[in-house]
Amino acid sequence: MIHTWAADITPLFQEECLRKYYLEAPEFRRKKADMLKHRQGKAQSIGVWALYAKMKEYFGLDGRETYNFSHSGDYVLCSVHTTGDLSALQPLVGCDVEKIQKCRTGLAKRFFCESEYRCIEEEEGEKQQEVFTRYWVLKESFIKAVRKGMSLPLDSFEICLGNPAELVRQPGEFQEKFYYMESELGDGTYRVAVCSTDRKIDADVRLIQLRV
Repeated sequence: MIHTWAADITPLFQEECLRKYYLEAPEFRRKKADMLKHRQGKAQSIGVWALYAKMKEYFGLDGRETYNFSHSGDYVLCSVHTTGDLSALQPLVGCDVEKIQKCRTGLAKRFFCESEYRCIEEEEGEKQQEVFTRYWVLKESFIKAVRKGMSLPLDSFEICLGNPAELVRQPGEFQEKFYYMESELGDGTYRVAVCSTDRKIDADVRLIQLRV
């Protein structure tokens, strides 16, 4: 099963709190955080690892599990495969969180599928912004699940919004069946999407407190 946890990183803007989780992080994660100039970036880097560490402890995981990170604004997100034989082939999993943003219709027209662009164009105002952001996190979670990043064209796979959203066309190199879960954070100001080849995706995103 895929479980997803999130955390508000604003407590890590305080040096004492950031230092606590920084010292608990592995050396490679501390080095990554050290390379980031801005306070928010450091808090995101350390905060998402702290979140993963809490999930490993809670579910009794040993590091062989499939997991994926995301962050946006004041939130970090982690999705983890927590059940089954962890020595066997693991399911693919990707997650994404984004603050609802101004609709970039030019980007959608150029890079999204025609049906997705039309769906966005049919809406107005805040609803259009929400639909655009939904497509964005759904697409990001898929390309993260297949580990292709932005090298995979966004119009090479097609998504139909629904409850749940459905991947109705996918690149031929990926034959697996993919499943989606969507949620919200920050009183609806952030959109979340999780994509996995494991059909069992917990629909609840657990909000964890990071404090001293």
